[in-house]
Amino acid sequence: MKSITFTNFAKVLLIAFSFLLSLPLAAQEEEAEAKKFTISGTVDAYFRANLTAPNDEDAIAPGSSFANLPGFSLGMANVIASYEGDKVGFVADLVFGPRGTDAVFASPMYSLTGNILNQLYVYWNVSESVTLTFGNWNTFLGYEVISPAANFNYSTSYLFSYGPFSHTGLKADFDLGNDWSAMVAVMNPTDLTEFNPTGDYAVGAQLGYSGQYLNFVYSQGGYELDYTGGFDVTEDFYLGINAAYFDNDDLGFAGVALYPQYSTSENFAIGLRAEYFAETGDFGAIGSGVEDSSVLAVTLTGSATIGDLMIKPELRLDNASDDAFINNDLDPTKSLASFLVAAVYSF
Repeated sequence: MKSITFTNFAKVLLIAFSFLLSLPLAAQEEEAEAKKFTISGTVDAYFRANLTAPNDEDAIAPGSSFANLPGFSLGMANVIASYEGDKVGFVADLVFGPRGTDAVFASPMYSLTGNILNQLYVYWNVSESVTLTFGNWNTFLGYEVISPAANFNYSTSYLFSYGPFSHTGLKADFDLGNDWSAMVAVMNPTDLTEFNPTGDYAVGAQLGYSGQYLNFVYSQGGYELDYTGGFDVTEDFYLGINAAYFDNDDLGFAGVALYPQYSTSENFAIGLRAEYFAETGDFGAIGSGVEDSSVLAVTLTGSATIGDLMIKPELRLDNASDDAFINNDLDPTKSLASFLVAAVYSF
C-alpha cells in the first residue's frame, strides 16, 4: 500500500514539475509568436514620352520629382525589412535606382559610395496610446509619398516635390481616442537625414481627426503648413485633398490639389489629380525664371491590378503662367503634354 501511494505521489510530483518547466517555454513561444519579421517592397519601371516637346537630347519634363526621364526608364527597387514586437521594433527601408536617388537627394553627406537609406528608425510603444520613433522616417506632410505603390498617380505633384521628403529626429505619436491623434517632433533641418552639420533643429507637429490631418514644420527660418485628407463620397468614389503653404523670407509657394478617384471594378480604377501651384518670388520649381509664376497641372491616371502588379497609363498636362517649357520647334511655351505607362510590382 505504501509503495502504491509513493508511486502515485511521485507521478503527481513529476507532472507538477513538468508543468512548471513548461511555463517559461510557453511564455517564450508566446513572445516569439508576438514578434514578427517581414520583408516587403516594390519594383517599378516606366515609359515616358512628351506629346508637345522633343524626346531626344532636348527632352524636358515637368518640374515635379520622379517619372521625369525619357523613353524606357527605371524607377526603383525598394526593399523594406521590419521587425515588430509587442513594445519595440525597427524599420530599415532601402532604395535603389533613379527614383530612390531622387528620394534621398540631400544624401550622401557622409558616405562617398552613396546612400540607399530611405528610412531607418526604431520605435517603442510606450503604451497603447503613445509611440516614440527615433531615426529617419518619411515626411508626415502631404498627400503623396515616395513609394509608387502607395500613390494613385505615378508622377508626383509640385506640392509633394517641394515639401520635405524625410526627417531625422525623435517624434512622439499620441492616440487621443475618438478618432483624434497628435504628433510632435524634434528633427534635423529639413532634408539633412544622415547627421546635423548646422547645429540648428526643426520642429514638427500634426493634429489628426478621422483621416484628416493638419501638419506643421518649422526649419531654419522657414515654415510649412499643410492639410492632407480625403472622403469616401460613395463606396466607389473617393476624393483626396492636399493644400499647403510654405514661406521662407521672400521665397515660398502655395497650392492645392484635388484627387478624385473612381473604382469601376475590383481590378481597375481611374483617377484625376488637379493641382494649382504658385510660387512666391523666384522659388524655381516651375522653371520659368519669372517671379511669382504659377502652374496648373492636370494628370489623368488609370490603374489596372493584375495580382501584385499594377499597370498605370497616365496623361499629364502642365500649363504655366509663363514660358516654362518648349515645344517641338524648341520655342518657349507655357504648356507641356506628356504620356507615360508604369508597371509597379509589390511584394
